[in-house]
Amino acid sequence: MSVQISGAQLVRVCTVLHDCADQLAVLGNIIPDTYKDRPEADMVVGADISGVISQHREAEQSLKMVRQNQGEGGTVTEAMQELHRSHKEMGRTMETSPLSPDNLAKVQRDRQFLAQVITNVLADLKAKSTFESMFLAVEEEKKKKAHLLDIIIREEEGRRRTKALQRQLLDIRKEKTLDLKKREEMTAHLKDQLQEMKVKTSLERKYVKSSTELLVYQGQKLNTHKEKQLEDEIKLIQDKMEVERRVHMEMEIFLKENQSTLAEKLEYWMERYEKDMEDKQQELNALKNAKASNLVQLQDLAKKYRESEQVVMENRLEKENLRKMLEKEQMERDASTKIQSWWRGTMVRRGLGQYKKGKKGKEGKKGKKKK
Repeated sequence: MSVQISGAQLVRVCTVLHDCADQLAVLGNIIPDTYKDRPEADMVVGADISGVISQHREAEQSLKMVRQNQGEGGTVTEAMQELHRSHKEMGRTMETSPLSPDNLAKVQRDRQFLAQVITNVLADLKAKSTFESMFLAVEEEKKKKAHLLDIIIREEEGRRRTKALQRQLLDIRKEKTLDLKKREEMTAHLKDQLQEMKVKTSLERKYVKSSTELLVYQGQKLNTHKEKQLEDEIKLIQDKMEVERRVHMEMEIFLKENQSTLAEKLEYWMERYEKDMEDKQQELNALKNAKASNLVQLQDLAKKYRESEQVVMENRLEKENLRKMLEKEQMERDASTKIQSWWRGTMVRRGLGQYKKGKKGKEGKKGKKKK
């Protein structure tokens, strides 16, 4: 739903909203970033905030008068009330609460929200003469509040569940005490059964002894049979060990023959190693001499670099001074143009000099107003 306004009402609403936006910008500049490190700024910030609150209250009264004169629908009234409600909450927070960092952060968030809504409303008023952006902002704020209420309801349900669980824990404790009593009775019953079991076990021991003697006899027979099998396996292993000894002797003969050839190769490689070491030592000496010559060249280049760097720094200083002079001249030109435009505006508004209005024109306007 879009409600359009025009004429003097549009101008009034725009002026009031511009005033609110300016005051919110002033409030954002008043709130310091390093408030904790500057306790002496408390009195100054409090006085400035009280002035901004009074300005916002005057803006609210003017907006109410405009809303009553233009006779808009219920949706515009609800949207404006929601906007002013957040505005009042920000003012109430600054008046009642101390200027702590948390409260200042809350005020800063509310100020940014109001400034954004006011700028969007001004853009819509200038472009379409409607309050569509304000309706959208109010709907979003209502959704956020509904989400917060849902979270609060969930927390309350969680507390109720915890209470119910605590009651269940008490019931479980009572049940556990009853179970302990029953278990004590069971232990007494089990002790009686234990006495009976001892008698039974004494009889079973006798039976077990006789059965174990039979098992030992059977085990001895099995062990004699296994010993025969193991002796046969030992014979086979001894035969295999003899074969491995023969193979070992042949391997020793082969390795001794190869040892002589490897010794000759080792002497050859040692001679080659010494020759290569002499060649590499000569190359190393040549590289050291080249390094010394390169070091002298590097020192000469470093000296030239320092001299050129000093020349570059002097050139940069000259360019920086020239840039500052040009900026100063540009600022002086801008200031002169602003002063000229301000003087011309005052002459036009007050009718001075060549912009002075004639008396006939004023009399004709008065006659029209009387008619």
